Amino acid sequence: MLSLEPINAHAKPVFRDASTCAQWLSQLQLTNLNLAHSTLRAQLDEFNRFPLRAKERLKTLEALREPVATVQADYAKKLYGKKLPLADEEFTVLITLSNLWLSMLNGYLRCQQAQDTGDSSVSSDAALLAHRCMLYSGLQIGEFLRAGCEPDGKSWQRLHTIYARVEEQGLQRQAVTDKLSLSSRSVSCLTAYTKVLLLHRARLHGFRRNQWQTLDLWLDRWGDAYSMEPQCSMSREDAPPLAVDLNGMRGLVDIYRATSAPGMRFLAMVPLSKLIRVKTILLQQGQSPRQLELGEEMNSKDCLDLLNKLHGCWCEQRPESLADEMREAPLVHLYCGLESIYAIIARKPFKAPTNTGISDKEVQRQIETFGRVLDQTDRHNLKELGTLAEEWLVEDDGLLHARLLRKSSQGQRFGLNQIVSIHTPGTPNHKLGVVTLVNVTRNGHLYIAVRYLPGNPQAVIARGTSFGSLASGAAAALVLPEIANLRIPASVILPRDWFQTGRNLELVLVLNGNKSQKVALGISVEKGSDFERASLTFGS
Repeated sequence: MLSLEPINAHAKPVFRDASTCAQWLSQLQLTNLNLAHSTLRAQLDEFNRFPLRAKERLKTLEALREPVATVQADYAKKLYGKKLPLADEEFTVLITLSNLWLSMLNGYLRCQQAQDTGDSSVSSDAALLAHRCMLYSGLQIGEFLRAGCEPDGKSWQRLHTIYARVEEQGLQRQAVTDKLSLSSRSVSCLTAYTKVLLLHRARLHGFRRNQWQTLDLWLDRWGDAYSMEPQCSMSREDAPPLAVDLNGMRGLVDIYRATSAPGMRFLAMVPLSKLIRVKTILLQQGQSPRQLELGEEMNSKDCLDLLNKLHGCWCEQRPESLADEMREAPLVHLYCGLESIYAIIARKPFKAPTNTGISDKEVQRQIETFGRVLDQTDRHNLKELGTLAEEWLVEDDGLLHARLLRKSSQGQRFGLNQIVSIHTPGTPNHKLGVVTLVNVTRNGHLYIAVRYLPGNPQAVIARGTSFGSLASGAAAALVLPEIANLRIPASVILPRDWFQTGRNLELVLVLNGNKSQKVALGISVEKGSDFERASLTFGS
């Protein structure tokens, strides 16, 4: 049993049973979200210390479930779209979300504790209590997953300990009604536990929030395919089982990392593999997602793409990710932001200071140190321009995609759809890409996935006169050349507030004698968080 704060006869919650709780909830003001959230947590924690018969405590907790879920869903929006690692105030929001789920968990654990010490009022509710403990422990981990952060070891220990108790009671397959479940089905503890493990296993695929919700729904509905046993068997052609240590501090691992420890359990993946493959085939044959109980949020193509990703992640042998196991790997330099990428390709900053702008003291220092005043290229090579490379380890680097782990736990924050440039030391070219996944490992390192843009980027200065609502000016930009054999036209990458169809620009090629070329912008090909990529036509 997990440890809890002692019961305190002096505890004074504003509600002391289901009836007074319902009355209090009817008066709770939800317009001030921060106040509502902190009030719920404070009163729930006080209630958890209050001495009460387990049955009445259970009824009260059940009355709290829906308002807590509603407030949590609204509060979690504070983290939508945030770059990683989270800023201090954002991480505080995540911990606050996590703590309210833990407060709910502690309430149900208190009921189990009372049952273990002779309170027979909940003797018929053992399966319900087991499910709720499993659920809220999983929701706490899920909050970290959706925020892009790896749960800590203590969270995993808590989840595994709760499931171990479920096993001891023989309740793992007993389904329990949960009106808050997306699937509107009764859900077993085995399903709730397996769902958390599989969601974590799939976290490095960069799911959008609506995909997390869809996956949550699917995993509830696929509960009949789950089997967790202390032994396993496998054949060469089958999907290999995955392993989890109930005494450990992490989620699922590949079968080759399993040990003979008594807490080791094996999740058979053959049933789930067959289920995914059948749904994939039926989608390809024309059945709709709704017919296959895949929901109505995604079309057939998106469902196929997600099913294929999940099968590769869960049911096929793959190397351990750098996010889970840091190891020696090739090193690359990574730059982010248009002006930084421009500067490293052009070998000088976008707004290069002239020598006359250097202070006399700086001129004297350079002469004493180097025997001359440095030009901008020299200054860049000495990392004195502020465009510093971050060192990243390469897990995978293909023609279209890359996966990387930042070598240091310190550095810039990254978000989805952000423009980056990857450069292998000793080579001349830069690969331009867009961030499609950001995740923080347990030791604080960033792990990202990048989708490459085609072509070798050229650094240009874009100059434009006022056009519509756009002001005149100059900006750092990048040009991607035409790739005729792939039918990919030339395009230009501009700051977000620079694009408008039909706008005429002058592009100055900074590495080609500052030659200029007049162009007209066509359509917006892609819009990122800090850039816009547009087609263009060249003028005379």
